Amino acid sequence: MSACIAETDVLRYTPSGLPAVNLRLEHASELQEAGQTRQVKATVKAVAFGTLAERLVQQAVGSSWRFHGFLASPKSGRGLVLHIQEFSQD
Repeated sequence: MSACIAETDVLRYTPSGLPAVNLRLEHASELQEAGQTRQVKATVKAVAFGTLAERLVQQAVGSSWRFHGFLASPKSGRGLVLHIQEFSQD
């Protein structure tokens, strides 16, 4: 998905010492649905681990990127979180 970084938490470390960062991403696009143009806006919680986390905390808030990963339910069971596995300049 294409999105801009809306918020980045400070880099933290898991109990096993793996770097981790929580982010909030904002997506906006226009799509065709049932023959009509639809504006899509979404705010997505995201998380990255390891070297990806270290790279992401260096990126500016407001910068746009293409993110790849998978969706999973957090331990709290509320909503979904994008687990980022790769990102590149949009």
